[in-house]
Amino acid sequence: MEIKVIEDAKNYATEVLVINKFEEEMTSQEIANTYAVEKDGFEGKTGQTYLLHTYGKIPADKILVVGTGKKSEFTKTTMTEVVAKAVKKLNQIKAKKVCFDFSGLNEYGKYAVIGAMIGDYAFDKYKTEKEHHIEEISFANFAQKDVEEGRIFGEAMEFSRNIANEPAEYATPTKLAELASSFEGLSTKIYNKEEVQKMGMGAYLAVARGSAEPPKFIHMKYSNGNPKKRIALIGKGLCFDSGGMDLKPASSMLTMRDDMSGAACILGVMRALNTIKPQDIEIHGIIAACENMPGQNAYKPGDILTAKNGKTIEVDNTDAEGRLTLADALCYASELGVDEIIDIATLTGACMVALGTVASGVMGNDEELIKKIIDTARESGEKYWELPMFDEYFKGLKSDIADMKNTGSRYGGASAAGMFLKEFVSGDAKWVHIDVAGTAFLEKSQGIFIYGSTGAGVRTLLNYITK
Repeated sequence: MEIKVIEDAKNYATEVLVINKFEEEMTSQEIANTYAVEKDGFEGKTGQTYLLHTYGKIPADKILVVGTGKKSEFTKTTMTEVVAKAVKKLNQIKAKKVCFDFSGLNEYGKYAVIGAMIGDYAFDKYKTEKEHHIEEISFANFAQKDVEEGRIFGEAMEFSRNIANEPAEYATPTKLAELASSFEGLSTKIYNKEEVQKMGMGAYLAVARGSAEPPKFIHMKYSNGNPKKRIALIGKGLCFDSGGMDLKPASSMLTMRDDMSGAACILGVMRALNTIKPQDIEIHGIIAACENMPGQNAYKPGDILTAKNGKTIEVDNTDAEGRLTLADALCYASELGVDEIIDIATLTGACMVALGTVASGVMGNDEELIKKIIDTARESGEKYWELPMFDEYFKGLKSDIADMKNTGSRYGGASAAGMFLKEFVSGDAKWVHIDVAGTAFLEKSQGIFIYGSTGAGVRTLLNYITK
């Protein structure tokens, strides 16, 4: 899809001109006011649409009026959502060349472009009959800089969604490593199994043991200028999770290709950095990629694992594998001397029980950083909610034969997982954990997102980095 900026939409020949209408206000087009508003009573509630032919009265063949709700309540998220819904409508009518002219909303260009790319997204790689896509979108009176930034964010989300939607036979640990190594502007190191063994990552390697696919520990690094802040971003990279010896039911395994959504998010973010070029910052992208399979060498319940920091873990359940891979990744990140560590993972079903598919859970060791991440998410159009990390949640993880178990009580499971991860964060680094188990992959359409990966976390992390 080609995205352009134009100055004058009124004289622009296009297939469909998309205009907005606030409640209790008229539109910028008289023909729309006459037929949509006055004749048919179109109110302009958020997300409502009204399509009409122009019959040659203006250069555009058709007008699509989009409701933008009450002006006093309009936000960046509103812009993203209404543009996404408009694009979905435009694809339904098979439009190819369209122009958006949203009156009085020039400062929201970045979020309009993000919305357009979300609305146009379809994972149809394996379909013989492809989905319809708009060929050209023009935006009137938006700043070129805002549109370009929106395109970069949109492409990062699209890349992340594509990787997480791919079947596990394609998106293997080796494939993730190949993709990471191809990104421009980064220095990337891929550690193989033998190198990881030498680093003492016994928890991560245990998870990988049952699979024929070799594990790949990925470390990408971006640095520009004299770094005033160093951040490590860690993404859970379970390319497929069968549950291991504690095998999942078949129905629960069906979408387990999405268990590397955290890794897909980090890949999308790191890929975008060379284009955005944030100044005076150092970003480390870390992924402990592997599969959790019940092969002949698989780790077993009751095994004792030793993580990179020397702490021992009794395996209570092999399906609580993500936290084991993250444990060694957190140890690795802590040794880099970074100021902040942010991990993102499809970690616990307990977080889904608590927050559903609407919000992601957030925990950490620094309230100020937690608040910044939650506020950035809100501005970015994502919903994050802080979950508690009381010391009592760790009691269920206590083991009689090791430093801890990898699972505890079924109650407070998301917080217990956070307490487990906290054991592997060391030094002075501020740390935040984002559990996207419910938001990263949708089993049915929700809001502006269709079935499959949502690219959860990409917008929030990119906005946080650029700020």
